[in-house]
Amino acid sequence: MHSNLSTEELSAWIRLSLEPGLGPAQARNLLSAIGLPQDIYALSAASLRKFVPDDLARQLKQAPSETSQATIVNTLRWLDEPNHHLLTLADAAYPRALLDTHDPPLLLYGNGNLALLARPIISIVGARNASTGGADNARAFARYLAERGWCIASGLALGIDTAAHEGALLAGPSGASTLAVMGTGIDIVYPARNRDLAHRIALDGLLISEFPLGTRALPYQFPKRNRLVAGLARGVLVVEAAKQSGSLITARLASETGREVFAIPGSIHSPLSRGCHALIRQGAKLVESGQDILEELGSPKPGPTVHLTKIPAVHAQTADPIKTKILEALGYDPVRLDTLQERSHLDIAILTASLLELELQETVVRLDDGRFQRR
Repeated sequence: MHSNLSTEELSAWIRLSLEPGLGPAQARNLLSAIGLPQDIYALSAASLRKFVPDDLARQLKQAPSETSQATIVNTLRWLDEPNHHLLTLADAAYPRALLDTHDPPLLLYGNGNLALLARPIISIVGARNASTGGADNARAFARYLAERGWCIASGLALGIDTAAHEGALLAGPSGASTLAVMGTGIDIVYPARNRDLAHRIALDGLLISEFPLGTRALPYQFPKRNRLVAGLARGVLVVEAAKQSGSLITARLASETGREVFAIPGSIHSPLSRGCHALIRQGAKLVESGQDILEELGSPKPGPTVHLTKIPAVHAQTADPIKTKILEALGYDPVRLDTLQERSHLDIAILTASLLELELQETVVRLDDGRFQRR
């Protein structure tokens, strides 16, 4: 989808984003001072020297490198495919929310429903090594908010990001869907385990990236991705986060640009709760339900309150006194088997057999470290 731009104009925009040694801020300064990319390339070297160093002025007057030219050709070919888009900084459809940030990208590559960029957006982020309960909460919050008209943005990472995208898709065609901001070129899915999810998002939501086609995963690109996750949204919900994590960077970026920051509290014993607790101490709003977020940001669609994921009523009200006793002893924090036996005073054989039944009922989950936790 070439929008209203000619091939020459598109090529100039793509080339400008690829120029070696020309940073995004410098490129934006050139655009502000001179005009569109084709105007920049039409200037003489002497005129360009007023804005950039001599070696960069000479570079801009030369033909693009073979590598850059190949990327331009591949991008134009990619744009010929259905639902493939390229938004420039001067495009009317470019997200206004990003224009309010200090570092909007020159280009945004899109695959899917571009109209999602005009919807109200909430970002949901958190740990890659999320707990089962954390993933359940991210999924439930995302579905609840998507059903009420909020497009859910996240970063396509494992853990909380994945659960957030899945929850938004569960809202179905009447929901506001999901938007995945990628830390690679839009033609490369990272992590590879999320390839099927990315395909579903391209069909029913939107994938976006600021990186040129063919850009593989490199560590420094993911903080750059996080600034877009924060910048696109009216608010950011952190579900689980360690004390030092990318999710906290996203939350800080959101706060610095005037977005609301929300955090779900957790167990004081869980390392994945410490980041959320730190955010709450710093002024983030503690949330226990999707309604808490709607009270701050408003609701495009009315709907009932859905609270944090807890034991389904059918399980919580089980008639089995042994299982009831186990659930009471379990509480809501992860617990080791010996601690559970000590609290419940049950015979170990009865305890393990009942735990297995609760696992099969999806009321209790056994964690990787052998501890048990309510779902």
